[in-house]
Amino acid sequence: MDTDKYKTPNVNKGNLPDMPRVLIAGTGSSSGKTMTTAALLSILKEKGLDPVAFKCGPDYIDPMFHKKVLGIDSLNLDTFLGGQDGVRELVINTATSGRHYAVMEGVMGIYDGLLPDSTDGSCYEIASITNTPVILVVDASGVGRTVISLIKGVLADDFNHLIKGIILNKMSDGYYDKILPTLQQEVSKDRPDVAILGHIPRSDDIGIDSRHLGLKLPGEIADINERIACFAKIMETGCDITAILYIMNSFERVSKCSLKNPVEASALDEVSHESSVSYAGTGAGAGFGENTFGHTRALTLAVAQDEAFCFYYPQNLSLLEELGADIVYFSPLHDKTIPQNTDVLLFGGGYPELHLSELAANHFMLESVQNAIKNGMPCIAECGGFMYLHDAIIDKNGIDYKMAGVIDGKCHYTGHLVNFGYTTITGCNNGSDLGSSLAGMRGHEFHYYDSTATAGDLKLCKLSSGKEYNGMILTDHCLLGWPHLYYPSKPEAVEAFFAHAGKEGS
Repeated sequence: MDTDKYKTPNVNKGNLPDMPRVLIAGTGSSSGKTMTTAALLSILKEKGLDPVAFKCGPDYIDPMFHKKVLGIDSLNLDTFLGGQDGVRELVINTATSGRHYAVMEGVMGIYDGLLPDSTDGSCYEIASITNTPVILVVDASGVGRTVISLIKGVLADDFNHLIKGIILNKMSDGYYDKILPTLQQEVSKDRPDVAILGHIPRSDDIGIDSRHLGLKLPGEIADINERIACFAKIMETGCDITAILYIMNSFERVSKCSLKNPVEASALDEVSHESSVSYAGTGAGAGFGENTFGHTRALTLAVAQDEAFCFYYPQNLSLLEELGADIVYFSPLHDKTIPQNTDVLLFGGGYPELHLSELAANHFMLESVQNAIKNGMPCIAECGGFMYLHDAIIDKNGIDYKMAGVIDGKCHYTGHLVNFGYTTITGCNNGSDLGSSLAGMRGHEFHYYDSTATAGDLKLCKLSSGKEYNGMILTDHCLLGWPHLYYPSKPEAVEAFFAHAGKEGS
């Protein structure tokens, strides 16, 4: 095999450690990216190549499938939330941590990003700024020769020649044999550097079920490990794994230099696109220690973690630990009270609407949470966690389920996405310095429920439309709302919140 033809352009140069890597992109959602990524991770793990995973975009569920295979966190790469510097730094830090093979899973279609007039925020941008070769997974179901036109169209926009391989998903063995000679001939005319790596036949038995909320969680699929293992065997049979390994080793080094997208300058520069995930505090001793709360011990941050609350960015939790938090986990579903000696509560997103009976029946936990917060315990609650703190959640059938009663209001199902997409905190309506310090923090909204409560303390702006709206509750010790916030987008604001909350709650 001529391995040189699979090398990516030398867009960025540097002297940082090498890390074989590939980005699994698709022609659209449901093209098979998640199972292909999970299968490849499984194959690499079986080969002893110590793989690590990333997910492009703000998604929480796909990284759970990665973790199911590897047993370690999969990190999000998102240029809106973390900036190009932050994305590059995550990849660089992983390259220096000793893990050798990295698989990045794309989001939506390969060029789909923040706005239709650029690739900003797309997985192609991630591949460009990290010099990562791309394997394109093409959903070939329901088409014949048209799949060739689809592939050629995608390749026509690959200005950096990052796409190095094609996998045809949901294509029968017989038709793959028929179309392969023509496909190879057509692709090689303009892109001889692109390999047709193979195909994966359609198999409904090993797919991942979805719903309006997205893919089912891996914990909800009893035989998920067997499904991934079966898919990996099919992939090994139908695809050239040796060629994939060559492609993964065809990268150039990642560098801290030349941070701009080589295709075009990012349109997000004007809104501080160069955020970074690394943060060491504002000075000696800064963090959840003596300078923040006035405590001499590490503060205990109790994080809700179970089937109902499971959406957390690993980067958020790492930042909180950097600031000095001692993180413990508890289950609003199964435990009776919050952990002893808890100083701060964190309720992330998830699917509380799927567990309303169990949550409402756990009276001891509801009372424990209500008493703690109403007595001044600092708390951050996002999306599903925000719903849990209301007086009640009304299900699709109109039945009320009593919740923690911290927020005066009820959540109800709307049947459609509400304020979906990226958002930024732009200001504060209550005139507090704390609220002003939160301005600039970024997040993402994805919810079908809405609230009757007034959430008018913080102003937000939706990226896609420029819509401004009031969307979060801010008190002396609570930050509550729908957005899943990305703390490294403004880490000093996280420290300011806890510093302020600590003073008010002491």
